[in-house]
Order: sequence, then C-alpha cells, then structure tokens
Amino acid sequence: MRRLILSIRLALHNLTNNVGRTVLTLVGIVIGIMSVIVVSSSGQGLKNYVLGQFDSFGTDVIQIETKVPATGKTSAANAQGQATGIQITTLKISDGEALAKIPNVASFAAGTIGQELVSHKDENKRVMLFGVGASYPEVDSAVKVQEGIFYDQSTDDSLGQVAVIGPDIKETLFGTEDAIGKSIKIKNMDFRVIGVLEKRGAVTFFNYDELIYIPVQTLQKKILGIDYVRFITVKVKDQSLIEVTVADINDTLKRIHRTYKPEQEDYSITTIQEAQKIVEDVFGTINILLLALTSISLIVGGVGIMNVMYVAVSERTFEIGLRKAVGAKENDIRNQFLFEAVFLTIAGGMVGVVLGYAISLAFSYIISLLGYTLNFSLTLNSILIAVGFSAATGIIFGYYPAYKASKLSPMEALRKE
Repeated sequence: MRRLILSIRLALHNLTNNVGRTVLTLVGIVIGIMSVIVVSSSGQGLKNYVLGQFDSFGTDVIQIETKVPATGKTSAANAQGQATGIQITTLKISDGEALAKIPNVASFAAGTIGQELVSHKDENKRVMLFGVGASYPEVDSAVKVQEGIFYDQSTDDSLGQVAVIGPDIKETLFGTEDAIGKSIKIKNMDFRVIGVLEKRGAVTFFNYDELIYIPVQTLQKKILGIDYVRFITVKVKDQSLIEVTVADINDTLKRIHRTYKPEQEDYSITTIQEAQKIVEDVFGTINILLLALTSISLIVGGVGIMNVMYVAVSERTFEIGLRKAVGAKENDIRNQFLFEAVFLTIAGGMVGVVLGYAISLAFSYIISLLGYTLNFSLTLNSILIAVGFSAATGIIFGYYPAYKASKLSPMEALRKE
C-alpha cells in the first residue's frame, strides 16, 4: 500500500511539474468527452421534448391516416409518395361515422389540411388551415379556446364560414384589437372569427399557434374542392382496451375499403404508445451512431496520451534507472506511469463534462429564444460513464508505455543518461 501511495504521489508530482505538457495532452480527451456529453444530453433532452409533446395529445387516442398502398406507415416510400403528390382519396368522414359505432369509441374527428393566404385589412399571412370536425377539442385535449367558442356540428354540416384562430395569427392579423366577431378573408371568402385558442406552442417543432381551425366540410368543399380527409382521430372510452379497439378499427376499415391484403391497405393506424416507441427507437439508434462518431475523438486523444507517455519515458530514463537501483520494483514503475495516464484522462474527462454541460445550456438558451423549450438532460449515469470512459482510455493507451518503462534495465537507463 505504501508503494502504491508513493507511485500516486510521484505521478501527481510529475504532472504538476509539467503543466504545459499536461494541458496540451488534456485537449484531445476534453474534446472527446465534451462531445459525448453534448451529444448524449442534447439527444436525451430532445427525446424527452418529443415524448412530452406526444403526451399533450393524450394516451387515449388513435390516429388513422392515409397511406400509400404497399408501403409501411413510417417508411420513406410512404412519406415520399405523399410528398410527391400521390393523393389517397379513400378516407372519408363516413369512415369516422362507421368507427363511432365501435363499442369502445367515445368520439372521433375527421380532418384535412390546406394552406391559403389569409388577410385582415392590410395584414396578410400564408397560413396552414386545419379543417377538423366540431368534436376535435374532445379528441385533442390540448386544443383549448381562450376567447369565444369552437364551432358546433350544425356549423360544420351547413358549411359555415367561421374560424377559430391561433394566438400568433391573432397577433399578426389583429394586433391588440379584439378579433372575436371580426372577418378574415380566406380565398376571397369572408370567415367570421368566433374563437381564439390558448397558447400551445410548438409540438414536435410544428407551431400550433399559427394554425386556423375551420369546419372540415367547409375546407373540403369550398376551398380545396375534395371529398376526402387526411386523418381521423379517435378517442377511446377505456384505455385498457386500446389494442382491441385498434383491431376493431382495422376490421371496419378493411370491410369499407375492401383492403383484405396488407399490401392493399391505404390507411395506417397508430396509437400514441406506438408513436412514442418509434421515437424512442429512432433516438436510441441516432444516439448510438453519434456516440460512435464522437468516440473517435477519444481514440485520437488516447493516441496522444500514448505518444506523450512514450516521450515521458524516454526523457526520464535516468529517473527510472535510479528508482530501480534504490529498490523500486517493476510494478512501482509501471503503476507510476499508469497513474499519470489515468489522472490525465480523468482530469480531461471532468473538464469535458463541465464544458459539455455548459455548451448544452447555451444551446438550450438559444433554442428558447426561438420559442421552443428544450431542457438538455445530464444524468449522473452520463457523468459516471464519461469519467469511466476517460479512465479506461488512460488505462488502455497508457499501459504499454508504462509497461515499457517498467522493463527498462537500471544499468541501461543510467548508462543512457
């Protein structure tokens, strides 16, 4: 034990005596660990943000969306097909009415999306129009009216020209003026504002405060000239029966759409739980890839440690020979140089953790200025893993130079000096 303590003291003494070299050697490890911390904390923070946004929809909803046949619901082929103009026109409001007859379905809202120039007096803005059924606030609990009211089913059925606007739209078009009862123009048609929504913010980086909600049938027939919808959101009565309800929905849509083979299906069914799992899997894969890339900088730092230790051994051959001549064993010499390498990497790891966390906080602040709330997460496990990686790097890349130092013959070491 006394020999071990002596090795530690000598290692610390040599590091503090060569401050310049110590600092330069730390750089590689600092950059490596800093990168690991930034990637892991930002990845975890982003994942928490996205999963938290899913929670705002509620876990008792099921989403049915159009899908290009013979593709997976989350596949690139499906996304590319719809993005390049393949229109799936088979999902209808009547499908939602059929789904409402399923025992565990509490309510549904069909919807589609359009984009038009919206104006009021001299102010105008190109806005995303959300055409949804009157029961949409029931299925999406995050939709809350702050001023006025949401439209009812009779307004939807009569193709009423009314609008419920997001708070950002209200501010853009009306400023401090009261919006309720005023008219806005959409595609040269007057729409009366009957409600202003509560601020919701961005959900998965889509700003809901810049939306205008209008009756789905009004958007279909008066603006877009279509008879189909892009999605149907279903709210269930008993969340424990959600899997059974998904099966019932699938059976109902198969019968209506006559899609008896999986490759014929022109719709996808997703629960919030499935969406959350997809997000977790995606972020897990991304984190592994990013950490693998950032670990390269740790390897580079480790090689730097090895080179510095080789130089240290060659410069201190006389010291090694003298210590051996007065009774130091091979283990004592190896431990001294190994401790130097480990102390270097641990110190670099701790500095990297602090700098990585500081950069994460800076990113979080910058993102908050853009209107998003993204809290970067740094856990104790992340810190322990980072410091553990640092120590492991020191052991792996410092062992061989330490071993070579321990094998030096006292006579050869003293003769070289």
